[in-house]
Amino acid sequence: MSTSSDSGPGGPRNEVPPEHTVFVVPQDAILSRGDEDVDLLELWDVVWSGRWAIVGITAALLSLAVAYAFTATPWYRAETLLAPADEQSTRGVVGQLSGLAGLAGLAGIGVGGGGNAESIAILRSRDFARPFIEERKLLSVFFAEEWDDEAGRWRSTDPESHPDIRDAVDYFDENVRSVSEDTQTNLVTLAIEWTDADVAAEWANTLVARLNDYMRQRALVEAEANVAYLRQELSSTNVATLLQSVGVLLETELQKLMLARGNDEFAFRVIDRAEVPKRSQRPRRILIIGSGFVFGAALSVVLVLLRHAVRKGRSRSISKSGGTTREVS
Repeated sequence: MSTSSDSGPGGPRNEVPPEHTVFVVPQDAILSRGDEDVDLLELWDVVWSGRWAIVGITAALLSLAVAYAFTATPWYRAETLLAPADEQSTRGVVGQLSGLAGLAGLAGIGVGGGGNAESIAILRSRDFARPFIEERKLLSVFFAEEWDDEAGRWRSTDPESHPDIRDAVDYFDENVRSVSEDTQTNLVTLAIEWTDADVAAEWANTLVARLNDYMRQRALVEAEANVAYLRQELSSTNVATLLQSVGVLLETELQKLMLARGNDEFAFRVIDRAEVPKRSQRPRRILIIGSGFVFGAALSVVLVLLRHAVRKGRSRSISKSGGTTREVS
């Protein structure tokens, strides 16, 4: 039954639809409307339904993390704390030369010295590491996986692929040796990381001793050359003022010789020697295991949600081919 009402002759006529009229709602409208709402309860249901997959993936990744944490080769870190050598006497020598800087410069004699920055730069340098690596034959040690110890040769038959001293120095800089300086206190820390705790401590202490000896020998060579030159100049001049100036320079160079010969800690004084570390620096087992658990749980939840989204998208694409009817009363 239908009813109608007229506003008057020829006026508009309003028709009331029947009580049971069927409307066809486009499927796209339903999908777009549903996509706007995020049903947290539905997400929880999806996660709960896939709980065994989540547990399995998390357990698998956690097992891998535990296996790596307890089978990886441990690395130990040995540190030695250094301070610049006592330069009080050296400063006194330099103070005597301050008024003769021009003459010393003409003679090719250094007045100030390199100081702490130069010693640190040498400690970090490749030229300082190269003889240490060569003397201890560390090339085959650093690249042990590529070295056949029984045959005494590299495993690869291609000579171009064999590591050389340059590769060993790079490995030493990137993985073994590190030098840091506190700019406020001028204290320097030399750290050595290696797979053997005793070797790491021995290398750290040896490098400091080698540096002090290297700087001391270089200072001796320079001072001896300067003394020989000044003595020659002293014997070849008769000018009183020049004789006095050269005499002061000669005296200071002789003092440098005395300081270099009698001081084993020429560049750095050892504040705290490197001791054999008790615990490994890496791998950090607790961090690795915790990261494996968190990553496994997160990955498994994401995979479960993605699987649900894919299945839901497929069902929508199948039903999208036709319309959905809705009866309105």
